[in-house]
Amino acid sequence: MAPQVPSNPDEVMVIRNVTPDIVTLSLPFSPFGGIKFGGRGTLVRLATGSIAVFSPVPLTSRVHEAVANLGGQIKYIAALNIEHHLNLTQWKTAFPGAEIIAPEGLWEKRQSVEEFKDTPFTHIFRADDDGAPGISEEFYGEFAVEYVPSHQSKELVFLHKPSKTVIEADLVLNLPATEQYSRTGESATSGLLNKLLKPLASTEMSAFWQKKFVWHVSAMSDRKGFGTSMQRILAWEFDRIIPCHGDVIEHNARQVFLTVMAPFINTA
Repeated sequence: MAPQVPSNPDEVMVIRNVTPDIVTLSLPFSPFGGIKFGGRGTLVRLATGSIAVFSPVPLTSRVHEAVANLGGQIKYIAALNIEHHLNLTQWKTAFPGAEIIAPEGLWEKRQSVEEFKDTPFTHIFRADDDGAPGISEEFYGEFAVEYVPSHQSKELVFLHKPSKTVIEADLVLNLPATEQYSRTGESATSGLLNKLLKPLASTEMSAFWQKKFVWHVSAMSDRKGFGTSMQRILAWEFDRIIPCHGDVIEHNARQVFLTVMAPFINTA
């Protein structure tokens, strides 16, 4: 069985500029018995020169180089949900002045792991708060945020307004993870289990099975609240989606979002 995360991340990671100010860090990730989900972190340089990293991947030498190429000023480290957090402490240690952004429940979850315990969080999104945390004028000048507490993983979804790019973790999946496995020498679609379960995370064929997955799993705790969040995201102006799992959606991203979230768009 393939390991969940690669032992040689620098050798298999794909680092590329999506725009001059956005760099994706894509690598293999195979949870759930070897399903090739892929993983991705995203660096965004703000107009001020500060850098935000979303769902950070291992901080390897090549990743350090990518950060340096953007100016080196990591100021924000965002956990996109309560599952995408394993590298937060490594990045906070390397960039102690950076501010961690996360959903409620994650800090408490991490207290049971000695390696992660007590890593300080600066901004926590909570469902019962009035409005979003006051991160900074600099940050909100370029990003809109939708907290989706009704998602099973408490998803934080970001819109980088200047590039019209949505950055998210598990809200919309886009397998196969072609880019994320492109340096491994193996196909992103190989393996019986991968073939059987890929439709649950695919936007192909009208995303039929992914829609079922979102309805019955991701949003099962509060479908009305989930739909309200989807309506807010739909009000954003975007034409690209960078997911953590699967390929970047460079074209027709708004239509892809509409397709996957169709059951919720008119029921909020």
